[in-house]
Amino acid sequence: MNDESGSLNFRHHCLIIKCKSKNLTIKEMNNHDFGIVGLGVMGRNLGLNIADHSFSVVGMARDPKKAAALLTEAEDHMQVSSTTDPATFVGLLKTPRAIMLMVPAGDPVDETIATLLPFLGKGDIIVDGGNSYFPDTDRRFLELEAKGIHFFGMGVSGGENGARFGPSMMPGGDKKAYERLRPIFEAVSAKVNGEPCVTYLGNGSAGNYVKMVHNGIEYGIMQLIAETYDILKKGFKLGDAAVQEVFSNWNHTNLQSFLIEITGKVLNKFDEDSPERLVNMVSDVARSKGTGKWTSQDAMNLQVPVPTIDAAVNMRDLSKYKSQRVLASKQLIWAGNADIFEEESVLVNRLQDALYFAIVNTYAQGLAQLQVASDTYNYGLNLEDITRIWRGGCIIRSVSLEDFRKAYQRDPKLPNLLLDTVIGNDLSAKQAAIRDTIKMAIDLGLPVPAYMASLSYFDAYRSAALPTNLIQAQRDFFGAHLYERTDREGTHHSQWD
Repeated sequence: MNDESGSLNFRHHCLIIKCKSKNLTIKEMNNHDFGIVGLGVMGRNLGLNIADHSFSVVGMARDPKKAAALLTEAEDHMQVSSTTDPATFVGLLKTPRAIMLMVPAGDPVDETIATLLPFLGKGDIIVDGGNSYFPDTDRRFLELEAKGIHFFGMGVSGGENGARFGPSMMPGGDKKAYERLRPIFEAVSAKVNGEPCVTYLGNGSAGNYVKMVHNGIEYGIMQLIAETYDILKKGFKLGDAAVQEVFSNWNHTNLQSFLIEITGKVLNKFDEDSPERLVNMVSDVARSKGTGKWTSQDAMNLQVPVPTIDAAVNMRDLSKYKSQRVLASKQLIWAGNADIFEEESVLVNRLQDALYFAIVNTYAQGLAQLQVASDTYNYGLNLEDITRIWRGGCIIRSVSLEDFRKAYQRDPKLPNLLLDTVIGNDLSAKQAAIRDTIKMAIDLGLPVPAYMASLSYFDAYRSAALPTNLIQAQRDFFGAHLYERTDREGTHHSQWD
């Protein structure tokens, strides 16, 4: 409510924001456990989650309405405050201060840090909770370390609901400083079998890097689900209700996961303005925010193949050429067909095995990238820890992650999930399903690049001899780039012509 001076009284027991001067009347200073800058939906939900676990929280937003919204939604939480003034915000925090930025990646992060810096002291901690590009995190880490301030890049996965009731959290930075954050993060994170879905991951930008690869895996799985949806509708000629039922049933099998679960829910939603299911009214031009692309780009820098993730990024890009695709659909005609005589249940069961095979391959590619990145960037990642904290809260959570955790428990240095005997044997038994699925899709003219990439990755990885010896010979022919021999050591050059 407004008082006679025009001030907006958010909550009398916390503080009063003066809308014009942004000065505050505050009863107590230096008594809040945690601060959040950026009070959009994610920031507010995380703040409320923290308050639910008996920690005092102060939020800061430039917009007085967003600052007020935190207090309105906090209801009877007496330990929640908010402000629009950075000096007051910092002054409300216990030392060493722990502040989390929930602002868009890029320049807004640097601008927010610059705003806070004049009021911070040595030993204070800033946590970037956005999807920042990991080299930016490394730069900020070093810049703030020189000022005696600890900087963490922390991936937060789970969306709005996760932030409110338990996300998966992936922090990286100074290990000793993490102890100031650990009790809060462990309390608010998702729990699986009583274990918190958060842990200290490693040095520097380790947290942002792990979240980036998490999102790359997410891209791959979403593309595989979309291709599966296409096969069910156009290949098997199932109606919308039957397709929805397939995904709902699959969520009680080895495919149980958040993405399969929400696919069933998405397919069950009807449009409010027509008798159609809403998904049929949604444009097929897909958007992205860059994390999938970053995963592919750095995988290439590290020379780690992630072809399923690459295919997913490419398909989102290709989807944007809508007008060209419509034109091509009328000109580039495929008259082929696949005769399908099998029972629907047989087809669906085979497709289930094919999708499982491809999804596990996608996880394998992303986790292999993390293994190489850990050595290259000196992160010190523990992949058992990563698969453990991905089991709950995050977008790629699935029942399979417990199997992956056990694989890394058996061999912490496992370079690739496919080399784990249990997982490898399971995929070997299911490979016929994905081969048959791809052959059928080819005959029908359905695009399944993520399925193809997953199988090609599997086949290439299990090949003791690849035809790349010919590539080496060609390179030496036209550029004298040298080659290695199979029968002796060293590099060699030959006159091929």
